[in-house]
Amino acid sequence: MPTLTRKEVEEIALLARLHLESEEVEAMQGELGAILEHFSGIASVDTTDVVPMTHAVPMDLPLRNDVVLPSLPTDEALRGTPKRDGDLIVVPAILPGGPE
Repeated sequence: MPTLTRKEVEEIALLARLHLESEEVEAMQGELGAILEHFSGIASVDTTDVVPMTHAVPMDLPLRNDVVLPSLPTDEALRGTPKRDGDLIVVPAILPGGPE
């Protein structure tokens, strides 16, 4: 059975932005281990002769012709923006070193 260490579960919780109590970490070790074991079973199935598909049932997706239509005027498209600079939307910088 694939098992996860306590440290691995804590790292997964951190990435998922979850706070887990000590007993929850232990429970997750078992639950996530069972999920990984299930995936191992799925991965062991021979799919050599299985045709790849995008949907579980046959699906016909009719396409429509592309028709060029007038675009929304810029002023109307940007009407609800909190802050703009001409035709651009101004947003706060999220990376260090950028303008404030």
